[in-house]
Amino acid sequence: MSDVRHVLVLPDRDAAEEVAEALRERFAVDEEPRLVRDALAGEDDAEDAQWLVVLRDDGERLDPRELDEFAGEWDGWREEP
Repeated sequence: MSDVRHVLVLPDRDAAEEVAEALRERFAVDEEPRLVRDALAGEDDAEDAQWLVVLRDDGERLDPRELDEFAGEWDGWREEP
């Protein structure tokens, strides 16, 4: 079993929560995606934070390009490892 993870970067918490829900519906992921707040360097304001959706893909069945396009629907992107 490999340890493949995809990280989707989203502009805010609402977008990250919507993406996590939509991932389960569109890609039928088995495991719940993790949401992580990523504060921008030097910023204390909660408004100046990106949110990450971390998704395990042990079977390597998810296409990185499709995930990038998917995240783009919420003004996000897939971070390259």
